Amino acid sequence: MLHKRYQFDSNQIMHRAEELVSAASNRYRITVQVANRAKRRRYEDFENLDDPMMKPVLRAIIEMSDELTQPEIIGD
Repeated sequence: MLHKRYQFDSNQIMHRAEELVSAASNRYRITVQVANRAKRRRYEDFENLDDPMMKPVLRAIIEMSDELTQPEIIGD
């Protein structure tokens, strides 16, 4: 029986995504930034395989919303 290492609260992910869009001056631009980060993470995941259960787009949304709420985190 497979167990997922992480359980995702879809409400939390939606809330984080809404925060990103609300804070952005351009909705299209933030969407493209999330997509680009997810794409980079997907290629990194092939090399790492740290957390195969977390989809790259979810990880990108979480990371970017953390960077928004915690400015001490360095982002790209």
